[in-house]
Amino acid sequence: MTSSGSFKDHFSDVAAAYAAHRPSYPNALCDFLARLVSARRLAWDAGCGSGQLSLLLAGHFERVVATDASPEQIARAAAHSKVEYRCARAEASGLPERVADLVTAAQAAHWFDLPAYFAEVRRVARPGGIIALISYGVVTADADLDAVIRPFYREVLGAYWPPERRHVDEGYRSLPFPFQELAAPAFEIRLDWRLEDLVGYVGTWSAAWALARAEGPGPFASFRRELEAAWGPVTAIRTVRWPLALRVGRGCDSSRLRRSG
Repeated sequence: MTSSGSFKDHFSDVAAAYAAHRPSYPNALCDFLARLVSARRLAWDAGCGSGQLSLLLAGHFERVVATDASPEQIARAAAHSKVEYRCARAEASGLPERVADLVTAAQAAHWFDLPAYFAEVRRVARPGGIIALISYGVVTADADLDAVIRPFYREVLGAYWPPERRHVDEGYRSLPFPFQELAAPAFEIRLDWRLEDLVGYVGTWSAAWALARAEGPGPFASFRRELEAAWGPVTAIRTVRWPLALRVGRGCDSSRLRRSG
């Protein structure tokens, strides 16, 4: 994200694949976040993509406002009676002041203009509200699959990852976080997938698309062949996992809101 108001759009062109193949989050994560807030009136999910986290939050909050700067992503989001999708940047949500009990950004904060986003969080969050930045790194499975996935991720795609990706690899610990930080338990996404699910997911990586534009389909086709060889029968179901990294904090109080305004 830049201060001019444009944003680094790595996913509009893959919005359909993103909606089809990006994993959702564990219900235990939403249970944990919901227990931290004093009320469950409104959750704001910034950089919502096609609503992977937004839909889960709807099970805990009276209302969810889910925003993304990409109209293509919003168009692919699954409808829910308690979720209002809006095309808006994370730095300018359009929400009134002090309305959000919970503010989340899942696999998105590393793309934001963080000073501007944090200012918006302070404006929108209720005093004492909770902010949670959530990310997951490279997918992992059994050793035979990891031996194919990890070299592709690090070596073949290495030069094609945007620089912001390092924050994901570092579990968001390198991001500033100007809030009262709270301890969070360990969570992971865990899914039983077929080969096509994993191939489709890897195809949504921004670096995979950059590689294809630069070098054509050959490198990804080679990766797929190696993955097929390691997978076993094409109909086999394998367990894949993503450990989650969380930065969870309690929002600013009303006096800080007045000073920041």
